[in-house]
Amino acid sequence: MNRDEKVTIVSELSESFSRAKFTVVADYCGLKVSEFQKIRVELRNCNSEIRVAKNTLLKRAVTDTGNAALSDYFSGTTAVIMAYADPVEPAKVVTKFANDNEKFKIRSAVLDGETIGVDKLVALSKLPSKEVLLGQLLSTWKNVPTGLVQVLSGVPRTFVYALQAIKNQKEAADN
Repeated sequence: MNRDEKVTIVSELSESFSRAKFTVVADYCGLKVSEFQKIRVELRNCNSEIRVAKNTLLKRAVTDTGNAALSDYFSGTTAVIMAYADPVEPAKVVTKFANDNEKFKIRSAVLDGETIGVDKLVALSKLPSKEVLLGQLLSTWKNVPTGLVQVLSGVPRTFVYALQAIKNQKEAADN
């Protein structure tokens, strides 16, 4: 690989690292191409990608980005997963793939510029998607006014019941 090719690769990787909201570094040593292709397709379906490059090129590309903390994890066979939208779905794909393939080992991850460990990545993968969370929030917002109306209408309702009971007693006493 000549110098011009390296410069092109570093600039492409740097642009990808800058756009990424969520980045995972993993070791893929021993994976077959067909297995690696499976995760590539699954990540592509959730607005993410997996890239493999030389560690020196990755270290140069990650400088001056929010993912600079990952440079310590670039050693051996390194695969970098970059998510450009919602991080939950790619986290689910990566953790499921790591559980299914013991040769694929997650080293570290960065979420919005903050380094997270494997345990936090697994916790992130267990969250519902953004759409589900928004639906739950809207459901909560809808139920609060309904509950308030029911509570506020309870006081006059019980007052009317009390008046009806007094009326029924007086009618019973007159008969």
